[in-house]
Amino acid sequence: MVSTRGRLDAGDPTERSGAWAFDGADSVVLFVHGLGADAESARDLAYTARLGLAAAKESSEETSARPVIGYSWASNVDWGPAKETADANGVPLADWLTAWADEDGRPVHLFAHSLGARVTGAALRELADCGRPDALASVSLFGGAIPRDSAAVDGRYGPAIAAIDAPVYNFHSRNDRVLGWVYRASDRTRAVGHGGLAEGATAPDNYADVDVTDLVADHYSYVEPEEGCLPRAVDRLGFE
Repeated sequence: MVSTRGRLDAGDPTERSGAWAFDGADSVVLFVHGLGADAESARDLAYTARLGLAAAKESSEETSARPVIGYSWASNVDWGPAKETADANGVPLADWLTAWADEDGRPVHLFAHSLGARVTGAALRELADCGRPDALASVSLFGGAIPRDSAAVDGRYGPAIAAIDAPVYNFHSRNDRVLGWVYRASDRTRAVGHGGLAEGATAPDNYADVDVTDLVADHYSYVEPEEGCLPRAVDRLGFE
């Protein structure tokens, strides 16, 4: 795990914990959770993503397991403060990614669920500002709780998406009632994780919407083993 909980004002805001034995792995997955996760549930969510990837491997041509690193941030607060904390995590996440690229060098595939998409968008903006388009191998948003126009070329995150040297996939489901009802009511806009990019919006060249309504039954199932959309994500990513 990598955590910024209680450390955002520290000189080095990220702290590592758990086992870091990735010998033999040619790439890693970094999982960024969404709203309402304390430290324990953040670890559980990352572990669920690991199990989901293992199940996806069995149903695809993927031949090697991917280590999963959880990115734990203080999202167990109310919606408004959680969005502010998500934005504040953009810099430390970008710093961690650039340090990993410089010190380890193995490709990082970033998975972001729900409000983790806002953390990711903020990090992409920081990576673009500091001229590090090479820090990621791919980005996958699962039920992204960000406005559907924010990923467009003229949106909040669109220029940063276009700037990175990696594909960005937005896995969205019309069955996601948390985004379809709760998010829409609270933020008075539609989420990119519910129906994809806004109709008529121009997507960055490296961005693709992937409709997984046929696979994902609710907001919490995207990376679940057997009932989520990770097999389709693995096929899209084409891990090497």
